[in-house]
Amino acid sequence: MERVYNFSAGPACLPIEVLKQAQDDFISYGNSGMNVMEMSHRSKEYQDIIDTAEADLRDLMNIPDNYSVLFLQGGASLQFAMVPLNLMTKYKKAHFVKTGQWAKKAIEQAKKFGEANVVASSEDKTFSYIPQLNADMFTPDADYVHITSNNTIYGTRFTKLPPVGDLPLVSDMSSCILSEEINVADYALIYAGAQKNIGPAGVTIVIIRNDLIGHAPDSVPTMLNYKTYADNGSMFNTPPTYAIYIAGLVFKHLKKLGGVGEMEKINKEKAAMLYEFIDNSPLFQATVEPKYRSLMNVPFITGSEELDKEFVAGAKKAGLVNLKGHRSVGGMRASIYNAMPESGVRELIAYMAKFEAEHK
Repeated sequence: MERVYNFSAGPACLPIEVLKQAQDDFISYGNSGMNVMEMSHRSKEYQDIIDTAEADLRDLMNIPDNYSVLFLQGGASLQFAMVPLNLMTKYKKAHFVKTGQWAKKAIEQAKKFGEANVVASSEDKTFSYIPQLNADMFTPDADYVHITSNNTIYGTRFTKLPPVGDLPLVSDMSSCILSEEINVADYALIYAGAQKNIGPAGVTIVIIRNDLIGHAPDSVPTMLNYKTYADNGSMFNTPPTYAIYIAGLVFKHLKKLGGVGEMEKINKEKAAMLYEFIDNSPLFQATVEPKYRSLMNVPFITGSEELDKEFVAGAKKAGLVNLKGHRSVGGMRASIYNAMPESGVRELIAYMAKFEAEHK
C-alpha cells in the first residue's frame, strides 16, 4: 500500500529518509549484529548513539554550554509535575498563561505543589488567540513563568516572548520544537514530547539551565529529580533507547536539510499556502486570529458539522488522513509538522478546492 499523507497531531509523520535509514538498520545496526532495541544501553555502540543525538541537538538549537540536555520518559504530561517539583522551591508559586488544554493540565498539576497564578487566559474565546501580556503581571514573588509556545489543539502560537524580567521562563514546546529558530538562552527550561517534530512517542526532551538543577526537596522521588538525569547523562536507568535512536536520525536529517533556519522557511511557506487558501475560501474558515496562527497546527471549519464529517471521510479516501479536529474546536485540523512535505499540503489544498466546488 502507498503511504498516505498523515496530518495527525501526534504521533505524527516522520521523514521518509529517516524511516528508510531505520529500515536499513533494523536487523543489524552498523556492525553490532543486532537492532538498537536489543542493544545494551551500557554498550559503547549505544553510548555513541545517545552522545551523537545530544551533540546534534545542541548544534541545531545552538544550546549554550550552561544548559543540560536530558532524555526522559513520561511525555510532556510528566513534566507538568516535574517542573514544579524541581523549580517551585523558594516562593512555592509560579505564573501561568492559560492558552489551551495542555496549559490547563500544567496548571492543575502545579496546584498540587504550590500556587499556580494564572496571569492571563484566552479561554473566553475557545483559546483562539494569545492574551496580551505586560510586565506588571509577572510579580517577582514567583519561582518561574510557564507558557505553552504552540497550542496543538487550538492552533495558536506565541510570536513574542512574555515580558517576564528576571523570572525563569519555562516553555512546553512539544508541538513546535525545531520548527523555527529560537534563542535557548531566553528560556530557563524547555520541554517537549517527541512525537510531533522529534521522533516516535517514548522520549521527552528537557533542556534546562544548570543553575536550576539540584534544588528539589529530599521528598522528591529520585526518578522525578532532574539532578538524577543530569548527573548520569540520562542513563540512571534504561532510557527509551530506540526512540532516542530515531530522534538522532531526525536531528541528522535536519542538519542535512540546512538546519532549523531552513526548516523554518519551509514551514512558513507551507503554512502560508494553506492559510491563504482558507482565507480566500467561500466555504472554509480559520478559527484563529491571523496574528496568533500556528505554523504547525491549522484548524478550520465549514460551519456545518455534517459537511465537516463528509470532508474528513472524503479526505481519508483520498489518502489525506487524521484531519478531524479536536472535539473542543470541531471541524478539521491539519498538523503540518516538519516531516509533512510541501506536496502533502498541496494535495490537501487541491482536495479542499474540489470539495468546495462540489458544495457551492
